Amino acid sequence: MGHRRGTTRVRVDEEHEYVDYVRAQLPRLHRVAWLVLGDRDRAEDAVQNALTTLYKRWGRRGEVDNLDAYVHSMVVRACLSDQRRPWTRVFLRDTPPDTAVEAAIGQVDERLFVGQALRRLPERQRIVVALRFLCDMSVAEVATVLGRSEGTVKAQTSTALRTLRELFEASPRAGLPMRRPA
Repeated sequence: MGHRRGTTRVRVDEEHEYVDYVRAQLPRLHRVAWLVLGDRDRAEDAVQNALTTLYKRWGRRGEVDNLDAYVHSMVVRACLSDQRRPWTRVFLRDTPPDTAVEAAIGQVDERLFVGQALRRLPERQRIVVALRFLCDMSVAEVATVLGRSEGTVKAQTSTALRTLRELFEASPRAGLPMRRPA
């Protein structure tokens, strides 16, 4: 019941392993892609593209030291590839559909604010923050995934966190809701 791939055949047990792996990782992969792209639909497309590539390479997964880091790098690269396409700069609406609504309060507004703040970060900083804190990757793992030095990852993390802190501290003056931790 496997699919043909060149002259080899993907074994049924390998397909089950692939499906189980993807099921377990999918929520994290979607969150990373959303943080990088800031758009749910484009994030889903990027994840799907990465997972299609992963399926084609699934038989060689044993050659990879850290499968999770490898897959996260595939998703990030799919997101970056998506952002380079000219059609991504075409907006079908004047206002994004995920902007805060006056009647919305509490966590919804906070999540929207955090999403807006993350989208204000330069792309590389946003990716580093997503991988470090959402995917719980070490500096070394992020450096490997992105092909950068650990010093660069540390510097980008520090700059991004400083920028986010400034945005969060300025939020009450800007009229953006943000609950302060107790």
